[in-house]
Amino acid sequence: MSEKYNVIDSTVPTFITITIVDWVDLFTRPIYCNILDESLNYCIKEKGLSVHAYVYMTSHIHLIVTAFDGELQNVIRDFKKFTSKKLIEAIKEHPESRREWLL
Repeated sequence: MSEKYNVIDSTVPTFITITIVDWVDLFTRPIYCNILDESLNYCIKEKGLSVHAYVYMTSHIHLIVTAFDGELQNVIRDFKKFTSKKLIEAIKEHPESRREWLL
């Protein structure tokens, strides 16, 4: 999460947009959306994230979230780090016509 956008109160619903580098249309295949689902569910269960609303677009996601067990920016940082690693693994392991370009 950018340092210039710090969350003052993690318990207040906050609107967040997370984008893919260069706005690449990555979330066009179900496998990549499933990774987002798994990552969000993990953060909900283990990190105290509360997701009020979300939408997956092809190149980004929008979230309205709060965090009661910690700093929201830390939860989002961990979500982004874990999810990006899983997405890269999936691109490498599964059939993907755009593999070289995506990586």
